[in-house]
Amino acid sequence: MARRYIVRGKEEKLAIVKEVLLGKALRAWEAEIRHEAICDWVKKYQSEGEAGLEPKKKPGNPLSRCKRRKGLTYEERLLYQIELLKQELLKKEAEAARLKRQSERKEGGAQRK
Repeated sequence: MARRYIVRGKEEKLAIVKEVLLGKALRAWEAEIRHEAICDWVKKYQSEGEAGLEPKKKPGNPLSRCKRRKGLTYEERLLYQIELLKQELLKKEAEAARLKRQSERKEGGAQRK
């Protein structure tokens, strides 16, 4: 069975953490929230304060926001093309590194003979 991921807000996490710190058992939320997650929230709250409970935005594919939209502005089209060029450059750099390693292996094998 696939696990469902629920993004919980800062206020909800803060309320749970405060109850745990006041002495409520971790198992009280057993059906809803894993107790490991609550322990992580408590640790983050103790080390970073309320800011540690903010939901973190994860970086995604920068091209996905432009690919599906129609009628992009000129600036958005330019940003889209820049991202495409960045991806192409990364691929070329990886290919160059691979070819360099491959040629170094061949040279090393020729020197041994």
